[in-house]
Formats: sequence, C-alpha cells, structure tokens
Amino acid sequence: MRTGSMRVADISLPAIRHNVARVRELTGGAVIVVVKAGGYGHGAAITAQAALEGGATIIATADLEEALALREAGITGPILCWLHGVRADFGEAALADIELGISDLPQLERAAAAARQHDRPVTIHLKVDTGLSRNGASERDWDALFARTAELANTGTIRVRGIFSHLANAGADADRAQAACFDDAIARLRAAGVEPELCHLAASAATLSSPHLHYTAVRVGIAAYGLSPFADKTSAQLGLIPAMTLRSEIIALRGVPAGTGVSYGFNHVCETATTLALVPMGYADGMPRALNGSGAWVTVAGEPRPIVGRIGMDQFIIDVGPLAGRLSLGDPVVLFGDPERGYPPVEIWSGLMRTINYEIVASIGPRVLRVASETTLP
Repeated sequence: MRTGSMRVADISLPAIRHNVARVRELTGGAVIVVVKAGGYGHGAAITAQAALEGGATIIATADLEEALALREAGITGPILCWLHGVRADFGEAALADIELGISDLPQLERAAAAARQHDRPVTIHLKVDTGLSRNGASERDWDALFARTAELANTGTIRVRGIFSHLANAGADADRAQAACFDDAIARLRAAGVEPELCHLAASAATLSSPHLHYTAVRVGIAAYGLSPFADKTSAQLGLIPAMTLRSEIIALRGVPAGTGVSYGFNHVCETATTLALVPMGYADGMPRALNGSGAWVTVAGEPRPIVGRIGMDQFIIDVGPLAGRLSLGDPVVLFGDPERGYPPVEIWSGLMRTINYEIVASIGPRVLRVASETTLP
C-alpha cells in the first residue's frame, strides 16, 4: 500500500463477479458492463477485469480516452465507447480494436476512413435516439445512416456488431414508447440489409425491472457495482452485493470537556465531556461538505458514531465518547459499504444530499487508493 495510505476504497472482486453473473442469470443474454468515470469511482481497470471474469461480453466506457486507458492497463476483452468529440482519433480506436458507438453520418465516415487508413475493419454499434433527446441519431436521419452503413459493411470496411439506445427512465409508458421506437429502428436497419448481433436498450433499472426490454443484450453500470438504481429497493433485495467499502482510520484522539467547539465555525458544540477522533478524509476525497450537521454517521469498532462539526478538505471529526477506552490510533473507520456486513450504506449520503448513489461513488477523489480485494462474500 502506498506509504500506508490513510484513504482506501476496498473493491470486492467477488462482489463484482457475483453482480455480473446475477444480471446474466436474470436476462439470459449478453451483458455489457459500463466502467466509465473510473468504473463509477471504483477503478476502471479493476472493475473491467472482474466484470469480464463474471461473464461480461463487452466492457463499455463513455469516451475513447477511457477505452484506450483500459487497453494500456492490460484489458484485452471487447471494449465499446460512444461519446465522441470532433477531434477523437478513430485511427487510435482501430489500432486498439475499440468498438465505436456511431451517432451520425460524419462519425460513420470517420470510422470508415480510419479502417481504410489502417487496413482493418472497424467494429461499430449504431446509436439511435428513441426519446432521451441526447446522444444518438435522430429518426429523420436513420434511413440515410443505415443505407451508408450497409454499403460500408458490404465492402468489409465496417463491421456492425450492434444497435442501441438509452431509456429516459420516465415511467413504464415512456419506456414502452421508446421500445416501440427502438423496434422501428431495428426493423429499418434490417431492411437496409444489416443484421445486428446485439440490440441493447436496457440499463440497470430496466434490466432489473423490465424483462420485455432486455432484447439480446443489456448494458449495466450501477448494478455491476452492487448498488440499486431504485429508491425503494435495496441491493440485497435485488440480489446484488455492494463492491466498495470506503474506509479511513483514526489519526488523533482528543478528550474534551463539555462546551468544546468542533471544527470551523463551531457549528457543533459538545454537550458533555467526550472524546473526538480525527479522520483524514474530506471533501477533496468525495465526502460531501454538506453532510455537516446532517446526521451522517460512520462505523468505528463495529459501532455507528456520528460525524460532528464541519467537514474540511482533508479531514472530519467523529464523536467516539462511549468507545474511547476501546480505541487506538490507526483503528479503521468505515464511511460506507455493504449494510449486510454492518456498514453504513452509501444511500445514507445520497439520501441526505438529495442525490443518487451514482453521484456519490463516482465522486470519490483521486487521493483515495482503490484496492482490489478477494475478500470472501458474506
């Protein structure tokens, strides 16, 4: 471990393998695992390898830089990316055998040019907009895009592996409307003479709740990390296991009398004599400063203890009064993890912050050391 790192995210490889296998069990088709944004904060290369071991068919990122970084880290399995700037070098994608999501004719022509330049076909997935109004080809452009794709596929310049879209998660009726639109896109692509191997529309939420949206592949992110995409269902209820345990340690213990102010602004004052423990993590590490005074807690020696005082850039304070005689410097502090193991769930933070668990884990900072763990599952 780097110089005895004080800030660690333990990433359970068995949990990720289990979660991917769980999705495969539920769907019976191909599973694409998304590791964008540093594997949702878990570490992209760590999670990509575990996902492949768990049965993932393809690893996906948002952009090409993320995909190339995975190749540099030694990930040899299929990789897909779909969010491209105008300066993205599709030649690098061709050389690294990266599959490209294609959203318009200019991108398709750039992919074809890269294939010719390097004398090797480029594999693509056509992305269509079915109602999210974000990335993907508009319906008015489908026929021209599909016709040109067929021409390039017939010459061997392009290999079409899939067609995909993304749900807006705006309710069951909206999902069905988008699925109908997606069905139309698939039919028109086939009419143009292209038979896609993979059709994928469902992300984690639809994968776990809507079998009619599974098609021949699903594309999951948060579920692979063992977290629930639903506000009213826990990971355990979905058969998932949270992969990240975020932990630090006690680096100072201080006995204080009643009336002691704590941290900036003294917005917390100790009502009784107690012991305060200093923990070296803060908002630079992805711990929301707004947790201050919110009722958030951590686990110390297996017991929940409250965060008190304002959270700093590098450190926060917990009141450990009842545990003082049992604690020593270096004792672990768990900020969140798998509640089935007695740890605070990440949803405590996301709930207090009125956000989603995705944002919390994806915001864990670069000073936090990601450690791949083969810890036995509970």
